Amino acid sequence: MGYSKLTSMSVRCCFLETHNMSSLLQRAIATTLTGGGNKFPLFSITKTKSTTSAQPAVTLETATATNEVQKLQHAKAMPDNRTSTATLTDTFGRYHTYLRISLTERCNLRCKYCMPAEGVTLQPKSNLLTTEEIFYLARIFVEQGVRKIRLTGGEPTVRRDIVDIIAKLKEIPNLENVGITTNALVLTRLLVPMQRAGLDAINISLDTLKPKRFEEITRRKGWERVIAGIDLAVQLGYKPKINCVLMKNFNEDEICDFVEFTRDRNVDVRFIEYMPFMGNKWQTDKLLSFGETLKLIRQKWPEFEALPNGPNDTSKAYKVPGFQGQVGFITSMTEHFCGTCNRLRLTADGNLKVCLFGNKEISLKDALRNNISEDDLVALISAAVKRKKKQHAVSQTSTFYGNHLHAPPYQASPTYPFSSSSSSSIIHLLSSNLKHKPFTATAACFYSSDSNCNNLTHVDATGKASMVDVSQKPISTRTAEAKAHIYVGAEVARLIHSNNLKKGDVLSVAQLAGILGAKKTSDLIPLCHNITISSVKVNATLDLDGHMVLLEAKVRCTGQTGVEMEALTAVSIAALTVYDMCKAITHDMVIKDIQLVSKSGGQRGDFRRQ
Repeated sequence: MGYSKLTSMSVRCCFLETHNMSSLLQRAIATTLTGGGNKFPLFSITKTKSTTSAQPAVTLETATATNEVQKLQHAKAMPDNRTSTATLTDTFGRYHTYLRISLTERCNLRCKYCMPAEGVTLQPKSNLLTTEEIFYLARIFVEQGVRKIRLTGGEPTVRRDIVDIIAKLKEIPNLENVGITTNALVLTRLLVPMQRAGLDAINISLDTLKPKRFEEITRRKGWERVIAGIDLAVQLGYKPKINCVLMKNFNEDEICDFVEFTRDRNVDVRFIEYMPFMGNKWQTDKLLSFGETLKLIRQKWPEFEALPNGPNDTSKAYKVPGFQGQVGFITSMTEHFCGTCNRLRLTADGNLKVCLFGNKEISLKDALRNNISEDDLVALISAAVKRKKKQHAVSQTSTFYGNHLHAPPYQASPTYPFSSSSSSSIIHLLSSNLKHKPFTATAACFYSSDSNCNNLTHVDATGKASMVDVSQKPISTRTAEAKAHIYVGAEVARLIHSNNLKKGDVLSVAQLAGILGAKKTSDLIPLCHNITISSVKVNATLDLDGHMVLLEAKVRCTGQTGVEMEALTAVSIAALTVYDMCKAITHDMVIKDIQLVSKSGGQRGDFRRQ
């Protein structure tokens, strides 16, 4: 997929009224946006007397006719009342009217490509948004211009109060549409009461039309209930969207079956291009592109025709003439739709994601629980929206088809908490993320198969911490060497040399502690594997003239993952042990230069520090 050329663009947006914000937030934003020697600040803050909300003044100059058309279509989708639009308008003129709210992390299926058979560790309930917080945030977003809310999960229907949640959301003025994304397992029981509560739309996740395959994938029975739920939805007047993620050697043999499913049912089957994520153990050769799928369908139905699409549609609509339903293609990988994206996501634990495929989040839950004012909350949301990038990560690589991605496209997912005691989180958010950084060759490294790229591997599909699955890696001999030193001062160095410290032989104890530390690495570092180490050697020597203890560790194993962390842990624990044994004499000690010296074995090859 070729990376589209960056177009020349100037953006000026007056997006916040300073008299509606606390003085703390005013200073934070003013310092960030005007400081740092920016020649062309993206935003200016104005104060007016005639209005109490932000007035947008967005000017976009682009070099392509396509972007001009997109802007005109996008402008038509914006409401006439622009008093709040600046809050949810990003630096590329995209106005966000669609919010997805995750109601829970729980699910009643155990899909193989999603979670292990025993499920996943869930966050404590106290970490999740309460129902009242969900309603409060939903109201705030609607007042700023959101017109559509979709409820997701996990599986949202596992919430006992799902019907009440829908009814309560429908009471929010100006909210036009409330939808739900579900696996439809209990839809026959819940759909009628949800419809009475005001449910407007239904998305159903279904990757197979074969009952046995469904059970193999989900580790649960229930295919018949899902199909019954789809049929009930049609009978009740809905046109359910059926989301099917296509993967080679997985369900590509069912593409025509799904098209045939639309013959007598008024449904919208949407084929979604598979997107590789961290930790899901799939390679990008699983991707079945839009073009390939379209070609396969037209072999059976040459008359398969395209339908008109709306300005913010993510799906390319098609139809077999004479069929009741239709088919769509969500081309996240091969033909991205970032230019007209109007979507935001609120996670179950209260984090706002401005890009559904992105990795950065900001905690609105923390802001609420630290008693942030409503005006400051709106300003925080606005700042997050304005750091949204032009395109999601995968669409920025021009080498996708030239190089298969053996590593996933995202880095770890930092969440910016809100502190009641300072404005540091807002300053960090604004200073680090409001300045648009164009795509560079350095950024492309994260999405390439180049073994020299530094990919972050310990995050899952949602961007959260996850242990790497090494079951498919080959077994090999792996070694790692690390070193560190601790400056102890002249007096302590003399005492170590003469072995006159009350706690005993510092060098011997540090050496033993380092060995124990290497063997306990998986207990100390949460995402490290518990591996069998075949050899650990730790040396602790005194540099009497330099007043420091030099520490070296060499670790060896035969297995499927490296021992770099074991070597680094060994020298770190050894250095801390030296500190502990000598602190009665002085606290003026410094642990320095903890570093990996070399490693060998593994797919990434050998390394030696120059």
